Amino acid sequence: MSDELSCPRCGRVHSDGERFCLSCGMPLVMAGAREREPESEEQERARKIRPQYARGDLHRVTGGRNQAESELIQNILLEEGIPSLIRRARGFDVPDFLSAGPRDVLVPESGYEKARELLRDSDMLTKEAEPGSLPGIGSPGRLALGLGLAVIIAFALVWLLYQASQASGPN
Repeated sequence: MSDELSCPRCGRVHSDGERFCLSCGMPLVMAGAREREPESEEQERARKIRPQYARGDLHRVTGGRNQAESELIQNILLEEGIPSLIRRARGFDVPDFLSAGPRDVLVPESGYEKARELLRDSDMLTKEAEPGSLPGIGSPGRLALGLGLAVIIAFALVWLLYQASQASGPN
């Protein structure tokens, strides 16, 4: 077996006494053990993911106001090895081909706390909605109260118009 060391990135051969490549600074490996280049962008992204953050069900960790902001959050998480998924937020009606509209950023359960900590430090953590709330409305009880008031106001308006038409009578 050869005692030669080589750079896994550029392939330059070094003597046994060196530990880092003189050309690019990479740690040296035994000759012949070159690092494979990623075959696709997906493979490059997968190499960054830490397995300890990739276990469990997906949970919403934060949201972005649009596609670009959500992708920024996704890349911040990926730099720490936390995989994430972006999905369109519920209750927002815009065609799928548009990048407008809020997005949810989901992470695996094992990376949830680390992701919240990271996003809290970078001031990108959004306020979580209350359980059982409706997007943009609040609670279902608040919606029912609003609809009830609208019906009462409509009934009062119809009654006033009816009284006004009776008062003017046929002349």
